[in-house]
Amino acid sequence: MERGSETVAWEMMLLVYAGTIGFVAAGITASFYRMVTSEPARFGPAGRSSLAWMSAFALGALAGPIIIVENARESLREGRIPRSMMAAGVIIAGLWSGCIGILVLEVVLSVRDSLA
Repeated sequence: MERGSETVAWEMMLLVYAGTIGFVAAGITASFYRMVTSEPARFGPAGRSSLAWMSAFALGALAGPIIIVENARESLREGRIPRSMMAAGVIIAGLWSGCIGILVLEVVLSVRDSLA
């Protein structure tokens, strides 16, 4: 195997790892929200105050992949969307999870380096 293909394989493995971490972080965030409010996580504020908008933004940014997959799954089950739209939702959620995972890994590495 060539050196370049090893690098690509390594980077793809890191991206899959980051995506897994991001999806887990999104799931934990959505589960915590459901535990506290007894409602599923959703996009949009719960009120009209600036705190409601800021918390909705943070929740949407962190739990977005879970919200997308749950909405797509429900819509597919009810017959409102075709399977291709479900696949598109899963792909978007996967890419979003990768971004969240990269941020989580950066925070973890920064904390580790600051403690060393």
